[in-house]
Amino acid sequence: MQKGKLNVTLDKDLIEYMKGYAEEQRTTVSEIFTQFILTVKRTKEDSSTDIILSDPDFTRSLLDTISQIRSGKMKWHKYKEVF
Repeated sequence: MQKGKLNVTLDKDLIEYMKGYAEEQRTTVSEIFTQFILTVKRTKEDSSTDIILSDPDFTRSLLDTISQIRSGKMKWHKYKEVF
């Protein structure tokens, strides 16, 4: 998908918070905005993703995986090692 540029004006303290949050989450401010907008879009479109995310086992597994990634406990493998 082709990307474009969007200028957004925010309070300076909110900008600093977003930068710090992005760094803590090992992501970018752009990705945070993207995920937020996709969440709004899916909610509005009544996406079938909600059905998947409503499964308690899936949600638990997803949150566990995210926790391991954030803590650095996740062992990463190169593509050639896996395949």
